[in-house]
Amino acid sequence: MNIKDILSALGDEALLQVPDLPFPKVASGKVREIYDFGEELLIVATDRLSAFDVVLPDGVPGKGVLLTQLSLHWFEQTRDIVQNHIVPDHTSQISERLAGFPELCARSMVVRKLKPLTVEAVVRGYLAGSGWKCYQQTGNLWGQDLPEGLIESDRLPDVLFTPTTKADSGHDEPLTLDQCREMLGDEVFEQVKDISFKLFQLGSEKAAGAGLILADTKFEFGLDDEGGLFLIDELLTPDSSRYWPLDEYTPGRGQTAFDKQYVRDYLETLDWDKTPPGPTLPPEVIRNSLDRYTIAVERLIS
Repeated sequence: MNIKDILSALGDEALLQVPDLPFPKVASGKVREIYDFGEELLIVATDRLSAFDVVLPDGVPGKGVLLTQLSLHWFEQTRDIVQNHIVPDHTSQISERLAGFPELCARSMVVRKLKPLTVEAVVRGYLAGSGWKCYQQTGNLWGQDLPEGLIESDRLPDVLFTPTTKADSGHDEPLTLDQCREMLGDEVFEQVKDISFKLFQLGSEKAAGAGLILADTKFEFGLDDEGGLFLIDELLTPDSSRYWPLDEYTPGRGQTAFDKQYVRDYLETLDWDKTPPGPTLPPEVIRNSLDRYTIAVERLIS
């Protein structure tokens, strides 16, 4: 798959709204639109961009394609670790069901209907973002002990599982391990934690081979009617993960970001209270953001 060829065929306009489709809409998220396909769901990734849980008025052209294609790549790569929500014969399913909407095929997934867990499985290998802020304030990560004297972007002594709530609106809230265990139950909690560590290890190894550091990421899971655990949503994308260039890594400062952190950093320079409506992005920020997404995806799937 040639990402640049796909993007060039899409044009320069961001897809912020999906055209009317002849399927019942089930939900509308910050980025994705979800439709009922009978026994399955159709997920269409738009080019919308969210930051600080606010959907911004500008999108990044082609971002939905990049996220979808990278997720499909990772879902295939991780089948030996955990089953996922992608239906069998996915390429044919997409082509047949979206025959009248070929422009949506590269940004769409057909998936099983599952019951999503109410937590997000966050795994951290480095001290960055909200983790760094928490450590500065408390000296630990939401109750998990860390050594004194760590600096921003430091590699953690051990990879940590730091789950959060999964909010339908507003901000996700950090959970202690005991809180997460209580929400999920012992068996599911241990499954989610163990699988999340294995996925993070695989992602880290693949990223290192692509000249990137996977600093942290989040996974989402769902259950079928028999209680079987499935990986859902997106996987190891620049929207759900923090990627840094390996050859530029220097602890003690923020790192160059191949993810949404670039946009977050720009927004932090503005006089904006991080509530809707979000500010308009300058063309150069949109262009630079697309370049960073594209570089990360090309490296990871090559």
